[in-house]
Amino acid sequence: MEAVIARTNTQEEMDRMVSDLRAKKDEWVSVGVPERIELLRECMARTHSVAEAWVTAACQAKGLSMDEPAAAEEWLGGPATTLRNLRVMIEVLGEIRKHGKPRIAPEAIRTLKSGQLAVDVFPRNFWDKLVYKGFSGEVLVEPGVTREEIQRTLAANYQEDAPKKGKVALVLGAGNVASIGPMDLLYKLFVENRVCVLKWNPVNDYLGPFVDQGLQPLLERGFVRSAYGAADVGEYLVHHEGIDEVHITGSDRVHDIIVWGKGKEKTGTPRLEKRITSELGCVSPVIVVPGYWSRKELDFQAANVATMVTNNASFNCNAAKVLVTWKGWPQREAFLKRVEEVLKEAPLRKAYYPGSDRKFGCFTEAHPEANRLVEGSDGVIPWTTIFGVDCEKKDDIVFNQEAWCGVLAETPVPAQSEKEWLRKAVDFCNDDLWGTLSCTVLVHPSMRTQLGPVFEEALENLRYGSIGVNHWAALSYAFVYTTWGAHPGHTLQDIQSGIGTVHNALMIEKPQKSVVRGPFTMTPKPPWFVTHRNAHNVARKLVAFEFRPSIWKLLGILGSALRG
Repeated sequence: MEAVIARTNTQEEMDRMVSDLRAKKDEWVSVGVPERIELLRECMARTHSVAEAWVTAACQAKGLSMDEPAAAEEWLGGPATTLRNLRVMIEVLGEIRKHGKPRIAPEAIRTLKSGQLAVDVFPRNFWDKLVYKGFSGEVLVEPGVTREEIQRTLAANYQEDAPKKGKVALVLGAGNVASIGPMDLLYKLFVENRVCVLKWNPVNDYLGPFVDQGLQPLLERGFVRSAYGAADVGEYLVHHEGIDEVHITGSDRVHDIIVWGKGKEKTGTPRLEKRITSELGCVSPVIVVPGYWSRKELDFQAANVATMVTNNASFNCNAAKVLVTWKGWPQREAFLKRVEEVLKEAPLRKAYYPGSDRKFGCFTEAHPEANRLVEGSDGVIPWTTIFGVDCEKKDDIVFNQEAWCGVLAETPVPAQSEKEWLRKAVDFCNDDLWGTLSCTVLVHPSMRTQLGPVFEEALENLRYGSIGVNHWAALSYAFVYTTWGAHPGHTLQDIQSGIGTVHNALMIEKPQKSVVRGPFTMTPKPPWFVTHRNAHNVARKLVAFEFRPSIWKLLGILGSALRG
């Protein structure tokens, strides 16, 4: 299947879409679990059948070759995560069919020192234990939620007392990562019971035909529609009387225009009075906990950080933006130097996202000392570091604006001890950095032991929707069992990273945040690392594995991974 350039939908076509969905919204609510499972299985088979064409189109749009390691991003961020979402949802619905709700064992719910409850959600099956050995994931619920409430409210829309009337949701897809739109749609459809219009962003609407082909069983039944066009199409659908609610992945600026109007004050009654949920980005911190690291460990974590910067040309809402270090860490300079060395070696990327050059100019103008690690060119933004930013300069651009390009800042926080520093680092991230979507914490096992309960206290106190320990918090997005979205507390007047969550495959009510933990180093290196020389072949095999897991496919993945 070849990519098709999408055309703009007319108002008449959009009216017909919404009318079709309104006619089907109650029918969708009544579709039973066995039938939903069959629909998902059909979607899996169709999605797998278009995976190669899907990735080919994405690589062409982003200036990549299918035969270079960076193509792994398109395999992993497109069909692999979408297939995983479909497979996980089939597994969870299977539990609902058998037991009435997802199965969470009593011992999987833990009481933290603060009294807050955490639910162990990952790994949940045999395959995840093998593929992601050493990794774990938990969902913390909001304070005050009891064990009984967690169990009682699981999969609320699949219980007998759930609403029998359906609703129509508009999903405004993101333009950067291929799986965001379809995965947001799957959440709205299968977790919240909404039929959906998925409106594609013009930046990546070339992917629409592939996703439509993958989700064809849902389109044929009239439960999903796809829309194409610029801001005027989104504007028309957002305010269409037949649309009950809206979900957007994008920027806070676009969100505020939708809710309040362009150039309007964010006071009084919003222009949009429908329910709106959102995921809107973040100045994502990486908290580098001091300790003694070997050369191998320095190399691994430098590549880890560089990956968080370079992945998808840094057009990720969770891209690493500010390293938070201890001013007194003896290895601080060595680590920062190694991060820069890895970035220098990383291939330059096409700056495919509109406006990124202007964003880059804002940061380099504010920081003329910024270190361009390589020469840029037309259409290419060089990997750039701004190290040593004073953490007391609260109004600095690196703390208050998301650098939607390959800029990495660093700020050293002073303290008298490691424990004092960690508390100050948490306060700095919570109080002085914009957004609450995701945060990554790097900590050596020996320092983790030395810090004792202070480390777990730090994780509990961090106000971020997803936290990655030793690995990129993006894994919380990819695992699907964990949640993805801002930390609760934002308002329409101060939206920052948004309101609400997606993924959350076990359908846990009132989630506060997710924490994913992984080993400090690992062999073979993860296929998402920018330094992995065979990542594209590993990722291709992971797509086949997510479609239909087997031990033979897993051995093939391992063999390819060892050549990285």
